[in-house]
Amino acid sequence: MKPQEMGSPAEGCVFCQIAGGRLPSIRVFEDDDFLAFMDIAPLTEGHFLLATRAHYATLLEMPGGLLARALPLAEKLARAALAGLAVPAFNLLQNNGEAAGQAVPHWHLHVIPRRRPGELGLAPGTPADMTRLPLTAEKIRLHLK
Repeated sequence: MKPQEMGSPAEGCVFCQIAGGRLPSIRVFEDDDFLAFMDIAPLTEGHFLLATRAHYATLLEMPGGLLARALPLAEKLARAALAGLAVPAFNLLQNNGEAAGQAVPHWHLHVIPRRRPGELGLAPGTPADMTRLPLTAEKIRLHLK
């Protein structure tokens, strides 16, 4: 079996199958590069996904041009969700890698309409150790290119 080429459909990828019309989906939006479709296990009513048509496992594999289009498109779709569902707020969630909770290894962004605080059960983090925080920031800064 040959290695997966970035941007090529991945065998067995459920989102590649949806993008190719081989699996059904309820679509909200589509163009040549992206499609948005309803999540079949929604966290809230109206939860949908924005995904690339081409296969990129994570944000780190996506070409810059697609990345540049993704957030403005998410903004357009979120505005439509707020208006269409008459909700006051939304979350954008984008996981990269299994350890981050990415269940389908194909780049996608969750658009999650929110009606009230606490609806998702997201708790605030614990206070940071302020003696370690500068060291952690430095570890990141050292790898900026």
